[in-house]
Order: sequence, then C-alpha cells, then structure tokens
Amino acid sequence: MSEVADAPSFENDIRPLFRERDRGSMREKFDLWSRDDVVEHSEKILGVLERGAMPCDQPWPDDRIELFRRWVQSGMHE
Repeated sequence: MSEVADAPSFENDIRPLFRERDRGSMREKFDLWSRDDVVEHSEKILGVLERGAMPCDQPWPDDRIELFRRWVQSGMHE
C-alpha cells in the first residue's frame, strides 16, 4: 500500500478525536471540527497535545497523539 493510502484522514480519524466539549472550549479561536481550521493550527495543536495541556480535563493517551502527529506529517488528508 502507498503511504498516502495508509495516512490518517481528518473525517475518519482526526475529527472523531475531538469531543463536543473540546470543540466548545476552543470555539472562540478556531473550530476543531473544521479541517481547514485544524490544518491552519495543526503545529500549535500538536505542541499543546504533546505537553498534555489539551484537552483541559485530561491529556490524550500517546496513541491518540501519535495518530494526530502521523496525520500532520503525512500531509493532513481529508
């Protein structure tokens, strides 16, 4: 399989990681359910996830952070 075929997609893999609560807390800055917004802020989001500061109630497990990282590194496919 090609690297692109194995890459995570926003709709199937990334968007479902963000809960309604997460979306609501970030809504004033950007929409976590909008691919364009997440692409625009992807490096900042990744940094905050890696520091364990997002989401605010408990850090993501490493496998979720790695999935987001792979999505960013693979070109942030829809």
